[in-house]
Amino acid sequence: MYVCGPTTYNYFHAGNARMLVVFDMIRRYFMYKGYEVRYVQNFTDVDDKIIQRGNVEGMDPLALAQKYIDEYFKDAKALNILPATVHPKATEHIQEMLEIIQGLINKGLAYDVDGDVYFAVDRFPGYGKLSGRTLEDMKAGARVEVDERKQHPMDFALWKKAKPGEPAWKSPWGMGRPGWHIECTAMSLKYLGAGFDIHGGGGDLVFPHHENEIAQTEGYLDGQTFAHYWMHNAFLTINQEKMSKSLGNFFTTRELLDNNSGEVIRFYLLGTHYRSPLDFNDENLGMAQKGLERLQTSVRLAQQALERTESVKNEQVEQGLLKAAEEARKAFEKAMDDDFNSALAYAALFELAKTMNGSVQEHPVFSEGLAKAQKTLIELGEVLGFDFLHPAQVQVENEEMLSKVMDLVLQIRSKARQKKDWEMSDFIRDAFKAQGIVIEDTPQGARWKIK
Repeated sequence: MYVCGPTTYNYFHAGNARMLVVFDMIRRYFMYKGYEVRYVQNFTDVDDKIIQRGNVEGMDPLALAQKYIDEYFKDAKALNILPATVHPKATEHIQEMLEIIQGLINKGLAYDVDGDVYFAVDRFPGYGKLSGRTLEDMKAGARVEVDERKQHPMDFALWKKAKPGEPAWKSPWGMGRPGWHIECTAMSLKYLGAGFDIHGGGGDLVFPHHENEIAQTEGYLDGQTFAHYWMHNAFLTINQEKMSKSLGNFFTTRELLDNNSGEVIRFYLLGTHYRSPLDFNDENLGMAQKGLERLQTSVRLAQQALERTESVKNEQVEQGLLKAAEEARKAFEKAMDDDFNSALAYAALFELAKTMNGSVQEHPVFSEGLAKAQKTLIELGEVLGFDFLHPAQVQVENEEMLSKVMDLVLQIRSKARQKKDWEMSDFIRDAFKAQGIVIEDTPQGARWKIK
């Protein structure tokens, strides 16, 4: 799988988050089904936007790009996105790009104009096959800046002549930098080769990016198939409006994470089929949080029952739970096999959780059926990227609560010591030590740590 990663001039935005979570989910499902997945996701670390942002911030463009690559991994971790098998950077594959560009020139599919190299779209017979457009339609509706040096208005840049103050590399056509589209061709061919299985990205990449990728790659490969399947997720809107800076509704993932847990955001993003538009608003996000908490609560209540020493002897209850677990797995796989319908897969999880809740309410003790059902719910949740047994939000809240409680304990113990109540002071210290929390007295005051 090759998935187009972000252009690293800022924190990745909410629309990027949907794309990244969707393809992480698809990857996880393939792994669940027993496939060994080689997953490549690039970083575009040289681009007009990066250069412009660097100029605004007074920062070297390449250093700026690296800064936001580092920040990407923090936000991706919060969303529980698995690291790719390979995370190639465009700037580390300049030589591969130069070789492909020269090959296209040699085949008559590209031409050099004063240090700029363009792909000749009308010389590639299949141009437009992904987006379903014709060159005539594209020319009529073109919104690209017309360059009289181009042989056709839709010809796109493979190599851009260097401008003062911009990053540049040596090439047969002079100093310059790569165009956007050639980057993904070079990196996907290097790490996956021709004819790999899936190429993915957001719906906004169908044209021109992926259309241009196909043209230059299959032109370079003499018509050999570039990728067998092209997958795209639909757009994300904000309160029924397209996300844009001009409307003031543009959100980075980092901003969303400031007010929401990553697992809630992820749960929301997968609650709609990936090819359907998704509207992002506080009300829907709140509903997603409640849904996620229902599943987490089911697992937690089951865990409490399973930790009890008593066990249920009701064969009907046992068989009912075992059947529910089996049916949930079948329904889940049927949904995911149908174009990765995570929304329908959620329904299978909620149905299983409902059965588990009913069993725990009537028989709050250990049973083999409950253990099987809980294990199934946890496993299927992991396929979608969730840990229902150890919710991240609960862990954070527990840590915050523990910190507050321990601050209060240290205050109480400090007052006991001021009154020279050494017996109470030692009792508190020893009691918490028995629970795995060590209280240490230092010249700067008491402190605590988990043993």
